[in-house]
Amino acid sequence: MAKRQITPPPLHGPTAKEKKYDRQLRLWAASGQEALEDAHVLLLNSGPGVVGVEILKNLILPGVGSFTIVDENEVVEEDLGINFFLTDNSLGHPRASETCKYLMELNPDVNGHPVQQTIEKFLSEPNALDEYSLILFVAPPSRCRENLNKVSQYCIGKSLPLFYIHSLGLYSHFSVQLPSAFPIIDTHPDPASTQDLRLLQPWPELTAFAESKTQNLDSLSDHDHGHIPYLVLLLHFIEEWKESHNGNPPSDYKEKKGFKSLIESKARTNNPEGGEENFDEAAAAVLKSLNKPSLPGGLREIFEELAVRNKPNEDTANFWLIAQAIKDFYSKHHSLPLPGALPDMKAQSNDYIQLQNIYKAKARRDIDEVTALIRASEKNTLPQTHSPIDVKEIEAFCKGAAHVKLIKGQPLLTSIDDAAATPSRLASLYQTLKDDEESLLPISIAFLAYDSMLQDNTAQATSKDLDSLQHHTQRIIAKLSAAASTTNNDNPQTTILSRLQPILEELLRADGAELHNISALTGGMVAQEVIK
Repeated sequence: MAKRQITPPPLHGPTAKEKKYDRQLRLWAASGQEALEDAHVLLLNSGPGVVGVEILKNLILPGVGSFTIVDENEVVEEDLGINFFLTDNSLGHPRASETCKYLMELNPDVNGHPVQQTIEKFLSEPNALDEYSLILFVAPPSRCRENLNKVSQYCIGKSLPLFYIHSLGLYSHFSVQLPSAFPIIDTHPDPASTQDLRLLQPWPELTAFAESKTQNLDSLSDHDHGHIPYLVLLLHFIEEWKESHNGNPPSDYKEKKGFKSLIESKARTNNPEGGEENFDEAAAAVLKSLNKPSLPGGLREIFEELAVRNKPNEDTANFWLIAQAIKDFYSKHHSLPLPGALPDMKAQSNDYIQLQNIYKAKARRDIDEVTALIRASEKNTLPQTHSPIDVKEIEAFCKGAAHVKLIKGQPLLTSIDDAAATPSRLASLYQTLKDDEESLLPISIAFLAYDSMLQDNTAQATSKDLDSLQHHTQRIIAKLSAAASTTNNDNPQTTILSRLQPILEELLRADGAELHNISALTGGMVAQEVIK
């Protein structure tokens, strides 16, 4: 009796969540989506408040986890013409709760929390900012600089990103304050640049495989000869080269050109194709693949930062614990953990799979060694209550170690009289203003002058304050010029002021009002930077 055939299980398609976020998952993968969903964004809103709401809109649609709006205002007639997340029924109601209600309709997976308070009162509460992973500060509220500086100092201490946004009339600007040491693991490098074949530092299993495939190379059939993986050919001919070059592989450009010619001369041409694709691949890979391992600049910066950081404690970010283990690994082996990925190549399926397994096994051993270093560090320096770092996080760092970057953030420049206004920073700004006519920096300087004027005046600025705004602008330009060691009679100052004049006039003409299209565009740009 024949065996009853079993119906195979149905294939499972993408989940509802994968369908919903399909396009963005292709951009930043599941890890990026998880980070977005874990985020809790705080919006400290003021003024017309449109730009802050537009930023949130562009974060809610891709699925940010939670958001909180702090806004003291109630909805008035003017809001209805520029804020698309309010209706006639919103009049007289708290603007925070009304915008929050309509924003959450965009994505039921997102949680929103309205707070109707002044920013000053909200910040006065104990631990008011503790639950947030990123803060958006919209200008200009009353006592703007005092509140902004308070938030800025908190974010510096907690290593949180802070965005300062201002939209008036036809102009807007935003500034980003990142932690003093802001590391990025997933830098999305070009896939071709992530290949690390270690041809000049082969390990025993790789060497043994290459030798087994190139024994009696000249006597192989045309089929077998034309399907030897190109990196195996490279390993074979490197050994042949060493025999006539005092045991040294090809190093400089001239030697690599000679090595390339050697490989090309070994290809069989008396076949129907007139050549061999695998030998062409080997020759093409010589210049990019025969390089000794070196420490990338981004990782060198991180290693230098490790040397001046305090001893790890329970508040130390996982990144720095992993980075220390990678540094110890590099000190021992003079190379980074192997990523383990292989490029496509002409080869028989079985050979390619074997080669792939050899690289994956080596990458796995390297990850295990780094993990062991981290576990030892956790045991020796951290309290027992500290949760072990997830192996997936360690693995991601090991695979992308060569492309990790360290961005060194600066405090927000809210006034040229602040400590953040260092001479070198001011001089750099002046140089840009003077030399780069295409720069958008004049917009930022104009807003800096506008904020400075508002701090001196209790009333909202109007077109009658042009003299006052020009005075504040001239003072800023003069201080920038002094930091750049130029004289007050320096001609470029006049040119800079003339470029600023139409911006100043527009800021005053706007009379504190936002244009929806400008705020919507700004909201999209800021949201993009937030997601990064």
